[in-house]
Amino acid sequence: MIKKSKYDRILSLYSVLNAGEMIVKAEAARDFGVNERTIQRDIDDLRAFYQENTLGVGHGKSVVYDRAKGGYLLEDADNSILTNSEILAVCKILLESRSLVKEEMLPILDKLVDRCIPEKNKKTVTALIRNEEFHYIEPHHGRKFVDKLWDLGTAIKEQQIIEIDYARLKGQTTVHRRLQPVGIMVSEYYFYLTAFIADIDKTEHFDDPGDLRPTIYRIDRIQDMKVTQERFRVPYAQRFEEGEFRKRVQFMFGGKLRTVRFVYTGPSLEAVLDRLPTARVLEEKDGAYTVEAEVFGDGIDMWLRSQGDAIMAK
Repeated sequence: MIKKSKYDRILSLYSVLNAGEMIVKAEAARDFGVNERTIQRDIDDLRAFYQENTLGVGHGKSVVYDRAKGGYLLEDADNSILTNSEILAVCKILLESRSLVKEEMLPILDKLVDRCIPEKNKKTVTALIRNEEFHYIEPHHGRKFVDKLWDLGTAIKEQQIIEIDYARLKGQTTVHRRLQPVGIMVSEYYFYLTAFIADIDKTEHFDDPGDLRPTIYRIDRIQDMKVTQERFRVPYAQRFEEGEFRKRVQFMFGGKLRTVRFVYTGPSLEAVLDRLPTARVLEEKDGAYTVEAEVFGDGIDMWLRSQGDAIMAK
């Protein structure tokens, strides 16, 4: 047997660890034609590399000895790397969202599996999502828009005015808008931009000129976009908070902030409370729950009607 150099051995052992496999000293010594003390020194060198490498591939990892298995494994020391189960959960959520066309969705899933899962587990995870990938139904708009998200996110962070040509749902017309973007949200298969319209006479164009809430735009319907160098300012006291806004929005329909109250007699109160994050139960009597929620827009009316006899307005 031709002995490999120290560098060849360490690179081979490094590859074994990064593939999620185990190093058993006796087996490695036999494979490389050296004694176990030599393999131990190689392992010590690798352990030092991972400890000192604060940037790059080795960051957050360490070489540990598993007594139960009798070998050395690579472990995520700071829990910064997603586990197999977490990656599978993310992939399932993405597939269920049906928010991207195949040409954008499938490469994202492939990259998640390829970059975040040890080699020995890739086939298992791939098999668990393969059927859903094959039968994946993309949104009917058929538009790619992922590349726009970073530009929009940057404009939001830097408070830059953007100009868009937007295809409206009503009338199939295209309008030009100058916007102050404040948030990106996802709901019911679509990505949305929330923004304030710049340079507009609210008394002429708005039903409620005093409404201080943003307008909602489906990002896939943005046909052209330009990020300008003009800046806008949102006073701290009036800043837009996506989390608070999202709790009150149903189906991304426009409208006013309002309070709804209804009686629920269906099988799962939990599902109602999950759908309406601001909801609270005011009263329960013989399996009938009086629920109150603060919501934004008219989409709540669609949802209430969809529940049939399980909900009665109050």
